Amino acid sequence: MEDRLSRLRIREMTLADCRSVAEIRIGGWRTAYAGMIPQAYLDRLDVDADAERRRGHLEKGNGEVVNLVAERHGELVGWACHGPYREGEVRTDDAELYAVYVRPGHFSTGVGHALLRESAQRCATAGHERMLLWVLKDNARARRFYEGHGFAPDGAEEPFEVDGVAVPEVRYVRALGDMAPA
Repeated sequence: MEDRLSRLRIREMTLADCRSVAEIRIGGWRTAYAGMIPQAYLDRLDVDADAERRRGHLEKGNGEVVNLVAERHGELVGWACHGPYREGEVRTDDAELYAVYVRPGHFSTGVGHALLRESAQRCATAGHERMLLWVLKDNARARRFYEGHGFAPDGAEEPFEVDGVAVPEVRYVRALGDMAPA
């Protein structure tokens, strides 16, 4: 695995990456959320429309939200996004990990770990003391991943609606003190 990690490059996302990120994101949703989110919704996800949304977010961004990609041998194999924690429409002093997705076929290769670590380090360097995230309550694989990286549920739970179905999410939190550079 070290050999594979040594060839992994984490960098900021560019406009040229939007289509690949959309493929990673939609592939991740379809793989990770099958059986948890209505299949009809997953089937309707559109790479072109998602790529256009990614372009819009990047073009209108003010630097608060950071998009990172993981690249191996010129191929994008993962994407992460973080920024200020959103309490409704209000931003707080905490950081939030909005997303970590790995291209199907590249799970368990260190891509998610590298993206999460880079996001957490950047948030710690920016002065955030904690990082929060929301994860589907029934997504045992993702919950194990985050728990293995020092995150723990804090008791907050919230459903979001997908095609009229309430899908419960739980909030996880991690202190970032040990991530700050020496």
